[in-house]
Amino acid sequence: MELNASSVVDETVADDFHQRFESRRGAQIMKNPEDKYYPLLKSFSRHCLNPKPPDGLPPDRGVRHEIDLKPGSGYCVLRQWPLSKEQSGIIDAFFDKKQRAGLVRESKSPHSAPTFCVRKPNGKWRIVHAYNKLNAATVPAQTPKPRKDVILHRMAGSKKFSVLDLVDGYYQVLMREKDIPLTAVSTPSGMLWEWLVMPQGLSNAPATFNRLVGALFRPLRDFAQTYFDDIFVHTKPTANRDLDDVHLEHLESVLECMSENWLFANLDKCIFGADEVPVLGCFVGTHGVRADPAKIKVIVEWPVPQSQKDLRRWLGLANYLHRYTANYAEMARPLSDLLKKDSERVWTPECDRAFRTIAQSLQSLRSRTIHAPSASCVTPPIMASAVLSSKKMSTDANASSRFSLGS
Repeated sequence: MELNASSVVDETVADDFHQRFESRRGAQIMKNPEDKYYPLLKSFSRHCLNPKPPDGLPPDRGVRHEIDLKPGSGYCVLRQWPLSKEQSGIIDAFFDKKQRAGLVRESKSPHSAPTFCVRKPNGKWRIVHAYNKLNAATVPAQTPKPRKDVILHRMAGSKKFSVLDLVDGYYQVLMREKDIPLTAVSTPSGMLWEWLVMPQGLSNAPATFNRLVGALFRPLRDFAQTYFDDIFVHTKPTANRDLDDVHLEHLESVLECMSENWLFANLDKCIFGADEVPVLGCFVGTHGVRADPAKIKVIVEWPVPQSQKDLRRWLGLANYLHRYTANYAEMARPLSDLLKKDSERVWTPECDRAFRTIAQSLQSLRSRTIHAPSASCVTPPIMASAVLSSKKMSTDANASSRFSLGS
């Protein structure tokens, strides 16, 4: 198994990608009955490819959200604060809708978390529950987070891709019966509601949802990878078989699994039968995996860092983009040294050269083969060194100390 990693800062490349990306969206495919994927999407458009799930509680699939409190925890209460008339009305309408759908009920719980609104980028309001006290008293789940590198390695060698974005996934997970009172939330109008399904804002909610989708799609893991509410369907060439035909079979298996288990995706936001798709911050396609040109452009145009905080942000993105560059750690060493607790915080000519060399190298990363992990894999010395030296890094207020110029 292998992937080739490459990226070039070229706006025409990015524009071309986004044009192809838009052409494979479900909404565009549904405008063209001649498209090979049209019949399959049409057959599921009233079921799992419906952004508005039907009313009622989801089925019990063996995974419920559980809230285990730390020993000695008392009642988890935060009082509701006043909100504007507009926000209060939006919150009341939200709960009226959820009550009609059977997802919430009036509560007499001794627990309570306030509700408020946050403006979305599109101008609409997002309903938020301030479960701060409940989350602080909750025993954290230890469910492993899906690893991006594992997902990419499993997609290695694939030539056809689809991406499904699940909607209202949390509301498709039942609460454990005895934990329902813990989910109680208040509103500015004086109501107290409790959730029968998993609400947004609980600290262990991502872990629970990950367990659910992981269990449901595990039988399909040869061609379907899950990352919380994203499903990546990928198909490798098969001898004497049309690639699209095989991919349609894989896609149908995924859609059937979604339909059987009350999981729903927004057809307009999904991508079907594409040669390249966005996967967790990078692009995966027929030629391998490459970084997002837009992210590279940000790094290349970044001004010289003026403090450890600035440098840490820049290195964070540069480290991510340079994950496949063999000599990157040595190249970045003068900059990494500036983050150490005992650093003199002097921006030397050597630091300046390292900063500009890394930025320039990002404009034409070499292709690099990525091999799937094997039992013989060992921790690279540079990784071990980074872990051992991490204790020397400062995480206190000095992290924002400004640099002085050196000669």
